Amino acid sequence: MARAWLAVLAVVALAVGVLNLQRPLANPDEGRYSEISREMVASGDWVTPRLDGIKYFEKPPLQYWASAVAFELFGPHEPAARLYGWIAGFATLVVLGFAAWRLAGPGVAGASVLALVASPYFMALGGIVTLDMGLTLWTSATFFALLLAEQARERPGVQRAWMIASWAAMALAVLSKGLIGIVFAGAAVFFAMVLARDVSILKRMRWGWGLAIFLAIAAPWFVLVSRANPEFAHFFFVHEHFERFLTHEHRRVQPAWFFIPIVLLGFLPWVASLPAAVWDAWKAQGAQRFDSRMALAWSAFILTFFSASGSKLPAYVLPLFPALAFALGRFLAAAPGARLARHALWTVAIALALAVAAAIAPISGDPWTRSLYAHAWPWLVAGIAAIGAGALAAALLARGERRFEALAAMALGSVVALGLLIEGYGALTPRQSGIDVARAMAPYLGSNPRLYSVEYYDQTIPFYLGRTVTLVSYVDEFETGLAAEPDKSIARLADFPAQWLRPGGALAIMQPRAYAQMKALGLPMIVLHVDPRRVVVRKP
Repeated sequence: MARAWLAVLAVVALAVGVLNLQRPLANPDEGRYSEISREMVASGDWVTPRLDGIKYFEKPPLQYWASAVAFELFGPHEPAARLYGWIAGFATLVVLGFAAWRLAGPGVAGASVLALVASPYFMALGGIVTLDMGLTLWTSATFFALLLAEQARERPGVQRAWMIASWAAMALAVLSKGLIGIVFAGAAVFFAMVLARDVSILKRMRWGWGLAIFLAIAAPWFVLVSRANPEFAHFFFVHEHFERFLTHEHRRVQPAWFFIPIVLLGFLPWVASLPAAVWDAWKAQGAQRFDSRMALAWSAFILTFFSASGSKLPAYVLPLFPALAFALGRFLAAAPGARLARHALWTVAIALALAVAAAIAPISGDPWTRSLYAHAWPWLVAGIAAIGAGALAAALLARGERRFEALAAMALGSVVALGLLIEGYGALTPRQSGIDVARAMAPYLGSNPRLYSVEYYDQTIPFYLGRTVTLVSYVDEFETGLAAEPDKSIARLADFPAQWLRPGGALAIMQPRAYAQMKALGLPMIVLHVDPRRVVVRKP
């Protein structure tokens, strides 16, 4: 019976995953990272990342490369753009399951994986073009390989293999999102020394082989991009790491507790079990003590690290989810069925409260936005209800001591909920994506007109157009690139009319305010598309 539940879960998860791959790209992150990869393929330059034809050094290139390879193989479309993130999410589940099996046995492995599959937050991010799932894969591989190396400390050959694997994974984490890969690995080593009250792990780090492999993987791109772009090193290492962490320059200011509700909602199906799981993991004895406490300490470090940062985005804490799922899995695999049933019933109550709140909550915003959200809202309510239904089934199964059927039922409810939420999110496409704008422009691209984006930039539009646009009176994240290549944009709005009137065809995407200004100047324009956020015009 357990296998039947798992088979149904696998089929539904695959169907939802395929559905998630096919959504129109959302602005900004999905459009940004997909467009960088598309431009790599178009230009043939795989060293210097460019966004809208402008140098863009905010992140290392591992995911850009992976998506560019997917575009070469399958073409530049949404599933290819999301393929690396989807594979990284699946691979993270495999890493978690394998490591948990080796560290704690098959029961804990199955429970840990099902706990992570039950996280709608983790599963949703597997279908979004963001760098955080790739970072999660490689930091988790770094962490669990270190634990496996310590487990094998009496078998030098096995210990060496796992430690070298940890070095290699750390290098890939650095190529995913920068120095954070080293920081997280260093934290894991520090906690290993503190929790074991023993610094001898430093002697088992395999420094010679480890550093050689780390540098062989991570260093070449940094050397090449620095040689090609003298401005890279200061921007990447100083601005993107220290200034981003220590200042509010990126305007992503959130309170210190910002990530706590994200973690709790991320584990919503088993949120009532989290406190008990954390406490049990900290009290663990014998061989389980070190691994359990390491998982907790590392998760707490990631949460604290990002909470202290001056720049906060919801996906930043994703790397703590696999380690925390390992601690949660230990609890779910061993707790009495009656206790799991009570926790699942708490989830039913929480889901019911959230569904009622969502159903009666007023929808704010302009009429266009309210209309879009009105179509999405029933899917949100249905998704929350699906989590509640999964929790109710899990409670009944756990009470009958059918533990893994209960865990699978909870995960199945979450996966179904994710599918419903994806359908609801589709109603927001006109607001979240530039695909409709690109479709309005597509019939006029054959004559190769000039393309402008005036006081506005939607990251998804160049991807769907298959072309870059000329920025007009817009800087934002392009500041460093435009400082190096100022001819890539039109700096002042006052200079745009002369450019528009040059011989040849032209199309422009504008903020409504900019459109009103140009119209007042008598600039000849034919409107192709209009919504509260942008106006698309062509030159007659």
